[in-house]
Amino acid sequence: MTRGRWWVVSLLFLATVINYVDRQTLSVLAPVLRDEFHMTNTDYSRIVFAFLLAYMVMQSGAGKMMDHMGTRRGFSLIISWWSAAAMLHATATSILSFGLFRFLLGLGEAGNWPGGVKVISEWFPPKERAFATGIFNCGSALGAVIAPPLVAWIALTWGWRAAFWITGALGFLWLALWLFTYRTPPKPEWDITVTGRIPWRSLFRYRQVWSLLLARMLADPVWWFYVFWLPEYLKRERNFSLVEIGYFVWIPFLTADIGNLLGGALSGYLIRLGWPVLRARKVVMAASAVVMTAGIPAVRTHDAMVALALISLVTMAYSLWAANVLTLPADLFPNDVVASVSGISGTGAAFGGMIFTLLTGVVIDRFSYLPVFTAAGVMPLVAAACILAGIRTVARADENAIRVSRV
Repeated sequence: MTRGRWWVVSLLFLATVINYVDRQTLSVLAPVLRDEFHMTNTDYSRIVFAFLLAYMVMQSGAGKMMDHMGTRRGFSLIISWWSAAAMLHATATSILSFGLFRFLLGLGEAGNWPGGVKVISEWFPPKERAFATGIFNCGSALGAVIAPPLVAWIALTWGWRAAFWITGALGFLWLALWLFTYRTPPKPEWDITVTGRIPWRSLFRYRQVWSLLLARMLADPVWWFYVFWLPEYLKRERNFSLVEIGYFVWIPFLTADIGNLLGGALSGYLIRLGWPVLRARKVVMAASAVVMTAGIPAVRTHDAMVALALISLVTMAYSLWAANVLTLPADLFPNDVVASVSGISGTGAAFGGMIFTLLTGVVIDRFSYLPVFTAAGVMPLVAAACILAGIRTVARADENAIRVSRV
């Protein structure tokens, strides 16, 4: 198990890279597609909304599915689905068809994080869990780093439809590797011991679940905003060309990779020093939320490179936050419901991202980017307050009642 766990993290990391390349393909091509299909900011926000709507609907379902089917079969299903949906974008002929294929993509991609968190909880003890989660979550930032130059090059060489065909096919290559090498491990000794399984519906009676849901609903839209709108912002407000977008848009996602590793390493270091697990996670997350306010001055500066540097600081801080918040379900709940709790919190994240994205398009069309950047700077502070106030214990259950024990 010790020998195999880092290979498992490598597989999760690679799946997450592919996940983000597939979703970022549309974002990188947005300036081209908007011109060809005469999309307004509101039209584009509705296409992104379709993805997030499906992502929201399927997060909880995907988590429950992973707990029921197991990660080997569950991952096989979701990556097959999202890869096929990504390739279908190449056949789009209208704004409506882009929205439909985006919805299908969201249904599949929703399962990656509940499944990944469950796999980590099966293979890693608490002191190493956030670092392992950070490594696997690095795939999101690396996928966003790779996507701009890769997709721009494919589109400039063979056209935008080829970009969807080629990036979508990557998932099927990963699937063959997964099926050939992965097996679910035996029950780990560090799994939280319970006297009875927690029913899925009973999860909503836990304060910890609601705190995670609300925190992710407020903080995750910051990430969605930069993922979906950064190329557009740089083109419309900073006058970047498609070539310049390919040159520079990867930088904030490279710093996000650094944040993923740093976030897991910091909380793990504090735990090894003797800090309680939850306190270590909270300190790192609170500090990250403060740093995410750097997006507010980013939109006000006249220097495009200074703005990009501040945005890069925000994405790094978000990843510090994410490496820890994604680990909390495994810290708080027994393994047989970890994916379900992760999926429920992911539903909150997608709901927040969906609403924020819709409002972003409307606000930009009617006003400017300033209110959007300001909101994205303030919301993580409220999210941190939800974590600090709402999560103080680890969940336990017996056959007849719900009880909690203090850490």
